[in-house]
Amino acid sequence: MEQDQNSDCPPPYYSVVVPTQPPPQYGDVVGARGMSDPPSEPYYIPQPMAHVVHVSQDAPPRRKKGLSCGNRSRCYGGSGGTTLLLALLAIAIWLGVRYGPSLVSGSLSSSEAYRPSEMEKDSCPSNTVECDGRQDCKLGSDETNCVRFRSNGALQVKTNGTGNFLPVCYSGWNKSLADQTCAQLGFRVSYNTSSVKDESSTTLTVEVKTSNTIQGKVSVNTSCPNKDTVSLQCINCGRQQLSRIIGGSAANLGDWPWQVSLHFQNSHTCGGTLIAPDFVVTAAHCFPRKDSSYLVPNNWRVYMGMVSQKMLPRPNMVEKIIVHERYDDNTNNYDITLLKLTKSVDYSNNIQPVCLPAYDKTFSPGTRCWTSGFGTTAEGAASGSTNLMGVTVDIIDSSVCNSNTAYNGQVSQNMFCAGDMKGGKDSCQGDSGGPLVCKDSDQLWYLAGVTSWGVGCGRRNRPGVYSNVSRLLPWVYSKMQQARP
Repeated sequence: MEQDQNSDCPPPYYSVVVPTQPPPQYGDVVGARGMSDPPSEPYYIPQPMAHVVHVSQDAPPRRKKGLSCGNRSRCYGGSGGTTLLLALLAIAIWLGVRYGPSLVSGSLSSSEAYRPSEMEKDSCPSNTVECDGRQDCKLGSDETNCVRFRSNGALQVKTNGTGNFLPVCYSGWNKSLADQTCAQLGFRVSYNTSSVKDESSTTLTVEVKTSNTIQGKVSVNTSCPNKDTVSLQCINCGRQQLSRIIGGSAANLGDWPWQVSLHFQNSHTCGGTLIAPDFVVTAAHCFPRKDSSYLVPNNWRVYMGMVSQKMLPRPNMVEKIIVHERYDDNTNNYDITLLKLTKSVDYSNNIQPVCLPAYDKTFSPGTRCWTSGFGTTAEGAASGSTNLMGVTVDIIDSSVCNSNTAYNGQVSQNMFCAGDMKGGKDSCQGDSGGPLVCKDSDQLWYLAGVTSWGVGCGRRNRPGVYSNVSRLLPWVYSKMQQARP
C-alpha cells in the first residue's frame, strides 16, 4: 500500500528518521521509459525492500527510511529545532547503548562467518581425480558433483571409472547406504528408497569398500539382477499440508509451507525457500558485496511457518551465506545464494521443504506455476505486503521473452520468464529470492525458479525473470555438500 509522504511532514520529534544502512541498489529507476521500448540493461525491480530498524516497545517509534519531509527549513525551524536537536542527541545515545554491542559483534564476526575464499574458492593439486571417493581438494570440490537424480527419483552416480553418471543397482542396497548418500548431499538422513527399472546396459554395483561417499563404494558392472536400480528420496518434500489456495490472494497457513521471510537488521528484505532441514535458497542480489554488513550472518533472521509480518514466530539464525561466485550484478546471471542455518528446522504442517527438481527436469512454456512473497502488491508502493501473497504465473518461452519487443536477449540460459506477456500477474519489489514452484504429475511441488529481476511490476511485455534452478542444481548440491552438518 502506498503512503502519502506529504501527510507525514513535519514529523513530531519522536519519529525523526534515524540513519540506517541503505538498501542495495540494482539499477536506475525505470522512470519514464516506455513500455514498448526494450531496456538497455535489466532493472532489478523485484529487489530487496528498504529496511527499517525496529526497536523494543519502550523505545520511541521511528519513521521508515526514505520518506522525505520536503523543505527542511520548514520542518526544523524555530525553537522546535533546538528541541529536535536535543531529541536527536538523546536518540543517538540510546541507539549507542541499545545497538552498539551488536554492531561491534557483527563487524567482528564478518570475517569469521563469511569467508569467500573458503566457501567459494578451492585449492586442488594438479593430479586431482574427480569422483574417486577420495578428497584431493582442500574443500572437497572434486567430490561434490558426483550424485544426481532423475525425474523418477532414480539415483545416478559418477565415478572416476567411467566419468559418466550411471544408475546404481538395487542389489546390495540398504537403508544405511541410503542414509549415507543423503547425508553426503546435506540432507542428514534419507526419507525413502526403493527400486526402479532401468534398461541401461552398464550400472554401478555397491562393493564392500571403506569410503564416506557413495562414489567411493561402487564399481562399474554390466550385470544388474532384474534391471532393478535405486530410487532415492532424501526428504519428504513438496507437500501442501492445508492447501486452500486461490489465485492472486493472501495465503493461508500451510499453503506455501516452504516460504521464508528474510529479515535484514530486523525488517523483511527478501524471500527465500526451504529446501532441506539446514538450507534455504534465495537470490544473490539480496547480499551485495559492496556492503559487507549484508554478508554478516548475524544481521539476518529467517522466519518461516507464518503468513503475516505482524505475527512473527521465533526466528532461525544463519550460519553461512554462500553467494554464487559467478554472480554478475550487471546482468544478474547466476542470481542464487544458499543459506546454511545454525540448526535444523523442525517440520510441521506449516513448515515443509519444497522439492528440488531432477537434473533432467524442464518446465515447458505454458506450464502454470505459482510465485509467492511479502513484496509490494503494486509497482512503486512504499512498503511490502503484510500478508503472504501468492499468484499464478505461466512459464514463458525464452524466445518470446528474449524478443526485441521484450527483454531483447537479456534472459540467459540460467534464467527464465514467467507471468503474462499482457501484464498483470507478476512478482514485485520485496519478493526477491522467493520461490516460483510448479506442481508435477506426482502431485508434489518443485522449485523451478528464484525471483530475480524484471522491469516494473506486471507490465506488458515485461514479465518477471527467475533464476533457473534446474540449471543451477549442480552448484546447489555442491555447496550443500561442502557446508553439510
